[in-house]
Amino acid sequence: MAGITQAFVLGAGLGTRLRPLTYDLPKPLIPIFQKPLITFALDHLIDLGVKSFVINTHQLPGRFEDFFSGNVYAGHPIRLVHEPDLLETGGGIKNAERHLGTKPFIVYSGDILTDVDLAPLIDEHSRCGNDVTLAVRETGLATGVALRNGRVVDIGNKFGHPGDYDFANISIWNPEIFQRIPAAKKISFIPVLTEWIRQDGKIGGVILNDHNWFNIGSRTQYLEVHRAILEHHWKPRYLKTPEWPAPIAPDATVDPSARLSGFYSIGVGCTVGADALIEDTILWPGSQIASRSELVGCIVRSRQKVEGVHRNIDI
Repeated sequence: MAGITQAFVLGAGLGTRLRPLTYDLPKPLIPIFQKPLITFALDHLIDLGVKSFVINTHQLPGRFEDFFSGNVYAGHPIRLVHEPDLLETGGGIKNAERHLGTKPFIVYSGDILTDVDLAPLIDEHSRCGNDVTLAVRETGLATGVALRNGRVVDIGNKFGHPGDYDFANISIWNPEIFQRIPAAKKISFIPVLTEWIRQDGKIGGVILNDHNWFNIGSRTQYLEVHRAILEHHWKPRYLKTPEWPAPIAPDATVDPSARLSGFYSIGVGCTVGADALIEDTILWPGSQIASRSELVGCIVRSRQKVEGVHRNIDI
């Protein structure tokens, strides 16, 4: 397997369907059992042999700067590239050109959670001499990518080829892409790729249906990923942290009389009072839940004080 040692991780999305949660944190930093979502992508890529990262930011860039203090993660250099105006995927790639240089790179969305095996993607990219190679899946969310004998022949039915697969938000790009994207322009990568397909570019695709792939685009999906992790005892093989998942942070204080039911995540510095009920609920760091409160299907943002009975809301 020819190694790829650099990655561009997309962190600049607005996370509109997760509001109001994303008023506190950029979507890639929302916690999954106390671990920020984007760090799963980084750990996955490090396990694959990636040595350095570029991450684009837009909303609440200071949160990224605080988390990646020292511009490093797990001993690997991190370069944060801020986009004052959102450039979308194509524009974001072009904006990172000066940091990605002249070698192939992986693009990985910072708001998915997966343990798919990426070695076949890299092998296919190298073996076929592709310009770009997309990971695709049967996700049930979309079928915009038409794949024939390992070659992407259409995206979004632009050329009359109905799609079979959804883009899995992971891909490999050769540096020639930089010549095809105008500078400082908001543009998706899709029209760039469709034009390259029209010109007989080598745009490959690899079906990665095995293993788990979670799209965390809504509060329902955010809750459900917590349920799935606990019910299926799922832990990505690349994750070396023995204490994850941690339903209760080590420094959280939960009264012995509190009732914890279903799935729950109680974050760093949280307190849960006497006779409180926490069911299918996520508490972000510093939340304080008063005695005899009842929270079912709730997500409590950081440092909130909550009392009373609440069902299926964000607080």
